[in-house]
Amino acid sequence: MPLLLLDLDNTLVDRDAAFRAAVVDFLAVHALPAHDAEWLMTVDAGGYTPRAEVARAVRARYGEQVPGPAVRSLLDGGAADRVVLSAPVRTALVRAATAGWTLVIVTNGRTAQQEAKIRGTGLDALAHGWVVSEAVGHKKPAPEIFHAAAATVGATLEGAWMIGDSPHADIAGAAGIGVRSVWVSAGRPWTGTAHTPTRTAPDTVSAIDSVVDTPG
Repeated sequence: MPLLLLDLDNTLVDRDAAFRAAVVDFLAVHALPAHDAEWLMTVDAGGYTPRAEVARAVRARYGEQVPGPAVRSLLDGGAADRVVLSAPVRTALVRAATAGWTLVIVTNGRTAQQEAKIRGTGLDALAHGWVVSEAVGHKKPAPEIFHAAAATVGATLEGAWMIGDSPHADIAGAAGIGVRSVWVSAGRPWTGTAHTPTRTAPDTVSAIDSVVDTPG
């Protein structure tokens, strides 16, 4: 069977919920305003803002109120320490693998952090392989990271599907390599213009099931 390429953050795991929980604790520990959680989540932008930029923003806002190591701890391990793999997503992945799909995680980010999420949630035992942008030197939507993903399992991209929540990284990335895609909308309207997903699903389980149930 062909590849099922899967985004990690906010697709397989709820990275934003995990990071928000870490942020709430961070603010409480340092006696900072609780409502600043929204500011910091906006700065973080779902993890797409470079960590150095987030760190500079935090230092500029709080100065000496927060020591540097505390900021680094939040940004390096805040989400990785808290993400979980939900039982429904786990079941959907098992079903896909049982149906013969080869599962490969394709994620942007730093290798240590992303692999901590993969191993900590047990995804390493469910996926047949994974690639992290830092390790391969290319970020989604660059075609190179998808070709690297296929290479990890000795496969090609022919007949592959890509599932992810990001219009730019995942859906445009899939279009760039000529594979079909499912956008995990989480209730959001599609606002992209350059590329459109093959399908839209409200959640990851529905997205995986729609691919598994695709004839031939």
